[in-house]
Order: sequence, then structure tokens, then C-alpha cells
Amino acid sequence: MATITGARTDAGSTQFDATPDLRLTPETYTTLNDLVKTTKDFVMPDLVETYGDQGITGFLQLTGAVQSGGTSDQVDWWEAGRRHRTVSVTQTSGADDDQTTLNFSADSTNGISLGSNDVVMDSADGKRYIVIATNGAPGAATTATVATLDGSGAVANATSTRDFIVLGNLYGQGTEQPAHFIEPDAKKRSNPFMIVKDRFQVNGSQATNIGWVNIGGGEYRWFMYGEQEARKRFEDRREMMMLFGQQGNDNNFTDSATANYQDAQAPGLGSEGYVSAVEDRGIVISGANANPMDSFAEFDDLIIELDKQGAPAEYAMYLNRKQDLAIDDMLAGGIATGVTAGLPGQFGAFNNDADMAVKLGFKSFTRGGYTFHKHDWKLLNDPTLLGATNFLQGAMVPLANVVDPRTGGNAPALAMYYKEANGYSREMEHWITGGGVLGHTNNGDAGRDVATFHYRSEIALCVRAANKHVIIKGL
Repeated sequence: MATITGARTDAGSTQFDATPDLRLTPETYTTLNDLVKTTKDFVMPDLVETYGDQGITGFLQLTGAVQSGGTSDQVDWWEAGRRHRTVSVTQTSGADDDQTTLNFSADSTNGISLGSNDVVMDSADGKRYIVIATNGAPGAATTATVATLDGSGAVANATSTRDFIVLGNLYGQGTEQPAHFIEPDAKKRSNPFMIVKDRFQVNGSQATNIGWVNIGGGEYRWFMYGEQEARKRFEDRREMMMLFGQQGNDNNFTDSATANYQDAQAPGLGSEGYVSAVEDRGIVISGANANPMDSFAEFDDLIIELDKQGAPAEYAMYLNRKQDLAIDDMLAGGIATGVTAGLPGQFGAFNNDADMAVKLGFKSFTRGGYTFHKHDWKLLNDPTLLGATNFLQGAMVPLANVVDPRTGGNAPALAMYYKEANGYSREMEHWITGGGVLGHTNNGDAGRDVATFHYRSEIALCVRAANKHVIIKGL
């Protein structure tokens, strides 16, 4: 310990100042390694993809959807209706020997009414009748008096609603041509384009910072990873809007609420997505969450429905993991008993190349003349997306073109359209604004020390012949 003494003032006496003793202890020292940290941090430069590849895009491309330019506010297409139609009978009056009266809605949901001499069949019991009188002109009549063709007693059931099949008509010799006819049934369908937007922003300081993580290609500027993620997230969200979008109505959005909503004089916000189209016009298998489709009997019921819709021979099935495994178990049992088999020609959608199907992740099987190529759907397994709900378990897309009844040309069952004209495309727009950051001096951010990455897309999905598409719902 060091002691500091004061000056001697006179002989035999010493005076000390009032300053406390100063003590230098080991606690005030540090090591050079702690001060300078001479050992370099051992930081692994690779970014660990904790949840694997999280991209969900690809459904539309793998199922045959094509990209084409559009030059209007909506996509219009035509779909041929049924050549033969039924009449929905809402009530049958009491029978009088071989005659009875059918009550129906003229030109109702099936788009057809009855006229004299039409021959119809009761779908409930197969009994055939001929129309002998109506209460009005074809298209306006609401009742028809019919008589059995074979003269047997007519059947009356005033409580049931059922379809009567129009078989044809029957005329005697020397009679005139019929006064009524059936118009060809072709439905015009439309789907508006929808605009999807996003952005990412970085300030000048962060744009020049170098980090420890190699985000790819030897680049260590973290903001570039953020921009890449923003772009991928935008692409994912764009695809989800094409899958789950719904057509809006201007009345649903009050313009006074926010200026971001579409102007009331423009087409309504929203565009019909894939699921909405199939829910409205396609085949829906419900309640599959508790017991997914896991038996050939269930597939046979589906195949019977596909037959009714004139479905093509090949389907791509996109499934969540539970439904995928259930089919694997079903196929394992089926192959062991010879119920199903892989046929050499079952890979038509993949140029009859089994290896190509396997490379794309598809497993294929045949049943009832149909080939099903199944594939897991990441979108339905991600717990931050559809994996968080039991709403959708899978989708089945026909792998075939459909015929446009207006032009006679072939068109894909799914098609993604985007706006374009004179070399300007709105399929995937990307531009950068900034106040000098990264060299972007267009002052798009009012001189702020930032660079802003913008993304925009104006697209619409066209689901042709939705009656041939299938969705498997868990709710």
C-alpha cells in the first residue's frame, strides 16, 4: 500500500492533507484479450433455412396453367352447357287413370320447359309419359298434362321433387313440325383482373452494412436477403389470391372509408379464385378432415361423378399430408390384392414418361379408366398458411384442354392472364425509388435517405369447365 505524506512544516511535526488514500488494486486491470478481443468470432456464414424451402408457388404452373396477356378489365370466356337437359318437377297432382299433371317452373334451373308431344321419363321410377297439353306456350308454361306411353296407371306423388328426363318427342303421320325448340346452351363467364401490391424498404446506412451471413453468391449485405424474401412473399401472396380470391361488389366497400378501395364507378374489387370457382360450379367433397378419402369405394363414388361431368382421363391431385398418407395406405392394400395397377400409358400428362412424373414429385395410380397423379401441396401443410385450418384438404385438376364452344379452339383448363399492351406488361412489375440510396436518384421518396422496392401485378385466373374440377374440404 502506498502512503502519500504531507510537507513537513516545522521541526518535529508533520501535517497531512485531507485527501483520502489512493489505492491501486488488481480489480482495476483487464486482459488484453478482453479489451481488444484478439480472437475472431467463429460465425458460420451459411443462413440456416429452419423451415426448409417455404415457397408455395408452382401449383398453377404444374397443373397446366399458362400465362397470357389481356387488354381489358376482365377475362371473358364461353362454356358449352348440357346438350340434353331435365325438367325439375316440383309437384305432381293426383293421377287420373293413365294421366297426371306435372307442375314445374318454366325455363327454371335446367333452362327448359315442356311442349306438346314431348316424351319424358320420371327419374324416380323410370315411367315414360307423353305431353298431351300445356297451360301455355313453351317457355312460359308451368304445368303439363301427361299420359303414360304404355297406357298403364300414372303415378302421383305430390310431396316429392324430382327430375323428368326429356327423351324426345312423338308425332303421328301427316302432322306439322313442332312449334317449340331448345336453344343451344352456352354460358358466358367473366372474371375481373385484380391488382396485388407490396413493397420493401432499406435506408442508406443498412444498405452499406456488411454482416456475417452469406445470403448467396458471396453477398453479405443483409438487406438483400430482406428484398429477396419480400419478392418471394409477394409471389406467394399473389398465387394465394388466385387460389382463394372472391369476386367483390362495389356495394361491399364504402369509398368514404379509405381511398385505397376501388372507385365506385370501376369494376368491383376482387376476382374469382380457383377454390371459389370450384365451390360454385365444381365437385366438392366435404367433411374429409375426420376421415379423408382412404378407400376405393370413395374413389368409385367420385369416378361416377366424374363420368357424369364428361371428365378427362387424367387428374393431378394436390393434397395435404394427411390425405396423401391415407391414399398411400389405400394403394398399398390395393396393390397387394391386385385392385389397382400401374399402366405403361398412364403418364400422358408427362409425355408418357414415368421418370418425368417422379422427378416432379408425382405418384400415379389408375382406377376405373382414370389416372390420378398425386402430389403433396406445401400450402396445405404450412402452419402459418392453410395448415392452420381444416378448410381445404386437396384439389384435383383435370390435365386436359377444353374446347371453346364459340371459337372451337382448345384452351387449358386453368389459365392465368395478366394485363399487357404494346410491350408493357403488368404480370410482375418491379421498380425502385429512392433519394440517392443505391444510386436511385429519382427522389421517389421525397428525398428521404431510403430506397424502396415496389412490386405490382394485375392478374386474373380463368377456370374453364369448373364442373370437372374437384376440391376436398375438411369442413
